[in-house]
Amino acid sequence: MNDKKFLQPFSDDVVFFDAEFTGHDIQKDVLMSIGMVSLDGSREMYFELEYDKEHVSQWVQEHVVPYLTQDKISRQEARQKIREFCGKSEPHLVATVNQYDMAFWHKLFSGEDEPIHPIPIDFASMLFAIGLNPAREINGEKKKFFAQFGIDTDRFQMHNALDDARLMRELYVTLVK
Repeated sequence: MNDKKFLQPFSDDVVFFDAEFTGHDIQKDVLMSIGMVSLDGSREMYFELEYDKEHVSQWVQEHVVPYLTQDKISRQEARQKIREFCGKSEPHLVATVNQYDMAFWHKLFSGEDEPIHPIPIDFASMLFAIGLNPAREINGEKKKFFAQFGIDTDRFQMHNALDDARLMRELYVTLVK
């Protein structure tokens, strides 16, 4: 890519976060899996949560459920794992679909203290701000979008929370000046 754009982050204390959920209804739907990756890529966390199989959207049934193969953990266990992963620094959480990922994140913590900086970072807005289309998955353009940055999407399982967090991190690292 000739006209490479760069991000100039405020902080290096970031964690990339992605989640899969049963649907888009914030009131009735719930998290199914969470993936988190540290900025340097040395620490990763992935787990799948308990959920009611009867309340899963058709799209999620087809594109997400087939890849959920691990033992499921409780929401209490999930909160504990997240706290351990984040530590005491309260990292900035970076999510691509911030409006959904963060709504379900807050629902998971249900008013308990969260181990992150109070202002999550929306990766799609970062892309938009440097002139890149944040809707890069439209019309099958995802592979082409990432290829311009030298990123091969075939190495990642789409709609797997950990691989989506890894992919976001890889693009972020490529775009940081």
